[in-house]
Amino acid sequence: MADADEAVADVPDGASVAAGGFGACGIPSALIDALYRHGAVDLHVISNNCGTDGWGLGILLEASRIRRVTASYVGDNEEFARRYLGGELEVELCPQGSLAERLRAGGAGIPAFYTAAGVGTPIAEGGMPWRYAPDGTVAVASPPKPTELFDGVEYVREKGITADFAIVHAALGDTEGNLVFAKSARNFNPLCAMAGQVTIAEVEDLVTPGEIDPDAVHVPGIFVQRVLHTPAVEKRVEKRTVREPMGVS
Repeated sequence: MADADEAVADVPDGASVAAGGFGACGIPSALIDALYRHGAVDLHVISNNCGTDGWGLGILLEASRIRRVTASYVGDNEEFARRYLGGELEVELCPQGSLAERLRAGGAGIPAFYTAAGVGTPIAEGGMPWRYAPDGTVAVASPPKPTELFDGVEYVREKGITADFAIVHAALGDTEGNLVFAKSARNFNPLCAMAGQVTIAEVEDLVTPGEIDPDAVHVPGIFVQRVLHTPAVEKRVEKRTVREPMGVS
């Protein structure tokens, strides 16, 4: 794609978007900024979390572009918490491992799977607040999920997730869409790339086919429909922690 704006130009209002990254690590920030400029509203975002205040998916959240979030972590995003508790945002919280597997399953064509995570809790039994009313009561609650015994152990059924679009960030990629992610930025990016009907990858270092060792590829190009070169994308640290020098009390 020529630029990020072209890459997301056909994302319609109401689309579901799976976004890779974890907090500020490995997020497709160029594509998120382009979605903001594009102006699509009522989005259903599937991501580990919703960015931070004023950064990443938090930009779309503050602009009231997101209607629903499927995530495993609210984190330190105060705007996310405010909108959720104030009834402005629908949120489906899911155990982190289950969310990862739901994305992987959707990308692999698996409609559902069973897991022990969440058994005996509102994850399985239902009643988790998806949307609050302005007065603080629960307007929409999660439904109960089917459970089944396997060898005497109870498991809950989780559905696979697919999305209309997926946006991911890779350190290295080729023009055929083969992608390599750097270190912990690998997080949810490969899973989101698999789950998208149309997957858009922003790539820091873009090379020609054959330059990447096939054994090094994390996501093969069969899952990727659009590639964008972003050599100078901004990166941020979500939390910086330092310690006093040795010998200083």
